Amino acid sequence: MPDFPKASSNFVPDGSGGYSTASVTAPVSRHDGAAIAVSGLAKRVADASGELTILHEVDFTVQKAETLAIVGASGSGKSTLLGLLAGLDTPSAGKVVLDGVDIYALDEDGRAALRKEKLGFVFQSFQLLAHLTAVENVMLPLELSGATHAREKAEAMLERVGLASRLKHYPKYLSGGEQQRVALARAFVTEPPLLFADEPTGSLDAATGESVIKLMFELNRQHGSTLVLVTHDQSMAARCGRTITIAAGRLV
Repeated sequence: MPDFPKASSNFVPDGSGGYSTASVTAPVSRHDGAAIAVSGLAKRVADASGELTILHEVDFTVQKAETLAIVGASGSGKSTLLGLLAGLDTPSAGKVVLDGVDIYALDEDGRAALRKEKLGFVFQSFQLLAHLTAVENVMLPLELSGATHAREKAEAMLERVGLASRLKHYPKYLSGGEQQRVALARAFVTEPPLLFADEPTGSLDAATGESVIKLMFELNRQHGSTLVLVTHDQSMAARCGRTITIAAGRLV
């Protein structure tokens, strides 16, 4: 059994396939409102020519239990938007309120604590920890949150995604579709009110991707979470209750 970070630490994807930890230190100011409320959100970065605007001021809301697809061509700014919604990046301007919390009124540790409490993530590259088995990967967010009976809950979740016979397998011994199913199990096992997915089937073949899509929406309906996914796949977007399109960093 691996040594897990302490339950008071946060389970934060670091973008390289691993996870960092952050302690909960920031107070949270809460508001009434939609599951997600975005106003004037923008992202600008410096480049050789001066300043590049990746995301222009955007405004939208997402209601609780709604399913929203963010679509657009490669480089349109959709993944940047998702990162800003999750508090994984900082905006140049604007506000994001998640489940009543103004996330950029918090410091980095406060945002990390909010992600641990509110968010589940599904990534195109799976982001599984190679040195942990399937069941240990799913147990990790439960252990970090101090949940009881973590192994039993993780095993039950893996059974729900059809991997009861693969509990002790390491990621390298799982197919791409199986790895994404483990990632789905990990995202849903804590029953987060918000689920973000960034091109969740982008690295899978069509048949495997279709089975993962069906599973993701089935789990989302059962848990009643708010789902926001980034995709270039129009058929996946069509399964969502609403779609917004981004072109050159602007909502269309």
